[in-house]
Amino acid sequence: MNKQTATLIKGDGIGPEISHAVQTIFSTANVPITWEEADAGLYCIEKYGNGIPQETLDSIIRNKVALKAPTTTPIGGGHKSINVTIRKSLDLFANVRPSKSLPGIKTRFDNVDLIIVRENLEDTYGGIEHMQTPEVAQCLRLITRSGSRNAARYAFEMAKLSGRKRVTCVHKANIQKITDGLFLRSFQEVAADYPQIQHDDILIDNLCMQLVTKPEQFDVLLLPNLFGDIASDLCAGLVGGLGVAPGGNIGQDSAVFEAVHGSAPDIAGKGLANPTAILLSGLQMLRYLGLNGYTKRIEDALQQTLEAGIKTGDLGGKASTQEFTDAICSRIAPEDTVSGQETPTKIIIAREPLTKEQQDWNIHGIDVFVRSKTGSIPALPETIGSFKLAMISNRGTKIYPGNAPDILMVDYYRGRFYAQQPVQREDIIALLTAFPKDYPWMHVEILHNEGDNPLFSKAQGE
Repeated sequence: MNKQTATLIKGDGIGPEISHAVQTIFSTANVPITWEEADAGLYCIEKYGNGIPQETLDSIIRNKVALKAPTTTPIGGGHKSINVTIRKSLDLFANVRPSKSLPGIKTRFDNVDLIIVRENLEDTYGGIEHMQTPEVAQCLRLITRSGSRNAARYAFEMAKLSGRKRVTCVHKANIQKITDGLFLRSFQEVAADYPQIQHDDILIDNLCMQLVTKPEQFDVLLLPNLFGDIASDLCAGLVGGLGVAPGGNIGQDSAVFEAVHGSAPDIAGKGLANPTAILLSGLQMLRYLGLNGYTKRIEDALQQTLEAGIKTGDLGGKASTQEFTDAICSRIAPEDTVSGQETPTKIIIAREPLTKEQQDWNIHGIDVFVRSKTGSIPALPETIGSFKLAMISNRGTKIYPGNAPDILMVDYYRGRFYAQQPVQREDIIALLTAFPKDYPWMHVEILHNEGDNPLFSKAQGE
């Protein structure tokens, strides 16, 4: 069999140790993989000026598949997440996180077997953030029809390929009616193409409650990016923690599989690291490549090792990284004892086309977000040009017209102006040009209608 070249990113902290464990296990099993090592991590900042050099991205693009150990992302500052950079640079639109109970690992549940498919590029992870005033930070949450449909179609195709029976869309469309509403509608549109697979939906808060009471009821879960990030770690906790949680990032032309836990610099070099998560991610990579026989032999050896009570300290055992690795290697069956159909399980999803803007969209008004340096409710004019002031809100709650409720107000207000007659974008520019200088505008949003249907949310109390 021809060997597949795969990029290997050893990362930070314990990354090199657990990567070496996978290399040893794959070599023992004669897996037809050739590793091309590439750099990414904190050490790259000083060497290259960023956490992941272009040479590493080029390696992944060239090989089309990579295995990645954990890298460190600073909190509240510093360089951008290397994981997010890889996903965005390679358009890896689907994050796939299996959660399955393992033998020998005691948890509150023993029958978990579900897969999370997380939209991987959009949502608040677009990273579009601004300080609007000294008091107010803003993040734009972007949900697109195309991105949502791509992730949904991958979830259904994966369910069909792996014999799964049900896909559940997770959302918060009762509150985030427009963004999560679009995600849910996109899911429902795609579901219509898969009548053989059950589909339903659930609110994210209800899902979290159901997961910690009866997780066995779920099969495949589809979530927007932020919800998916949180819920996938929750599901990892159901089966033993991030130390046993694999993950894959899937795109049109390439895929990156990774251990999703941290780099644990406090135990680096001490022989205490648990390589299970990156090994399971490596097995996920082998399935993606269609190397199912090799996957089965290593998976069986891992399960036998755990059943024998040979585990690292984080799983309640006493084995070192090397002892755990050696135990798995000693249990790998000869190649001719386990058969597997070597058929690629790669799922190719054609990019969703962009929909054309509806012809009956029209400008209904504009939201102007202003800073009030005094902190008091801004005295905005009742009319400016073709627009009439309809409402002022603070933190999403209407405070004008009428009596302002007794709520905490910050120095960032929204003035909502509705058009009194048909307007064009030039009229909006005129409004902003004539806006009172005492209340500098910081941000604007154009309000559209589609026919008589408003394409914007109302304020609380509006």
